Amino acid sequence: MSERIAIVTGGANGIGRAIALELAAAGGVVAVLDREAEAAAAVAAEIGGRSIALPLDVSDSEACRSTVAEVHRRFGRIDHLVNSAGSFIAAGQHATDADWDRILAVNVRGCATMVAAVAPLMAAGGGGAIVNIGSVSAKVAQAGRWTYNATKGAITTLTKCQALDLAADGIRVNVVQPGWVWTREVERAAGGDRERWEPVWGRYAMLRRLADPWEIARPTAFLLGEGASFITGAEIPVDGGYLALGPEGLGETAAFAGSD
Repeated sequence: MSERIAIVTGGANGIGRAIALELAAAGGVVAVLDREAEAAAAVAAEIGGRSIALPLDVSDSEACRSTVAEVHRRFGRIDHLVNSAGSFIAAGQHATDADWDRILAVNVRGCATMVAAVAPLMAAGGGGAIVNIGSVSAKVAQAGRWTYNATKGAITTLTKCQALDLAADGIRVNVVQPGWVWTREVERAAGGDRERWEPVWGRYAMLRRLADPWEIARPTAFLLGEGASFITGAEIPVDGGYLALGPEGLGETAAFAGSD
């Protein structure tokens, strides 16, 4: 991925930061975009080289377009885009209009606007690759999570539409669907105690643990690279077996234990 120019939204923390570091380690130049400007700058400084940080709240469509234009102005092309910025509002029937407006603006419209902004620039450069960060929450019912799950479901379908419309321009678009990942939000929910909570949440995955952000970053980098040249419009779960589990779970209860 030598000297490929990549944009990573939500690149200041968690999965986005891990992706930015992974792409840079593979030889890429990364534009780290995040509304947390100081944290984004720290990531760019950690990467070094020609990588840069720019402030961006993806809910601001005009800012998305102008920021993409600025990245292109600086580097002359854009090869890769990772839409990792996300709102984690999880609310059910009592979600407010403000909840819906914010999460739809960030998770769905932000993703759509970024892709629409980079697509003609990628096409002019001969093509490119895009990965949207979705979630296993797009595929299942979870209590009290109308807002978050609805937007992740939308991202999955949006990805397929983007892949179809942009294929003729040599642009591939895929969605990665992480399961439970030790991010800032999960750490906050666990009160910082991973040792205590990982066995609890790990019961939802065949691998019996949470992922670390780099475990999402590496498949994402693969999808952007030449090794994935015939993969587009795909949903790639990176979930430790979360989506493959049935109602029996890990099969540890007496009722479901096998003979082995």
